[in-house]
Amino acid sequence: MSKLSHFNPRGEAHMVDIGAKPVTRRMAVAEGRILMQAETLRLIEAGENQKGDVLGIARIAGIMGTKKTADLVPLCHPLSLTHVEVDLVPIPNEGAVHCRCRVETEDKTGVEMEALTAVQIALLTIYDMCKSVDRGMTITGVRLLEKSGGRSGIWRRGA
Repeated sequence: MSKLSHFNPRGEAHMVDIGAKPVTRRMAVAEGRILMQAETLRLIEAGENQKGDVLGIARIAGIMGTKKTADLVPLCHPLSLTHVEVDLVPIPNEGAVHCRCRVETEDKTGVEMEALTAVQIALLTIYDMCKSVDRGMTITGVRLLEKSGGRSGIWRRGA
């Protein structure tokens, strides 16, 4: 395993210096899901949640989350994102909503944290909008699926 990059030689946390790194096209995809009661999912799919369009609002929240990642994760660099896509798909036979987020940029560092943040924020928004009818929802399986760009190149889960 390689050395942790967010610590200096004295063991103190610091922001990694990316000044000498080249600008490259970067991409990351992350996923996760929220498990819920069948009736909660039915309300979401029917558009009957009293707070409004749950999946539409969660999609926008996920997109907004990517843009706030550097404000939430102390050592992340602020990035200029070129594309964010958040997909939310109900899975009735599992009582779940699956979230998949793809983030792209042309920059000196990757967008893995932005993709993971988008998934978490989208799923938390679903929880927030539905908690009055289902406090037992569970967010699970949040993980990076793939990333590309930069010195380390392409990485895919399971490859």
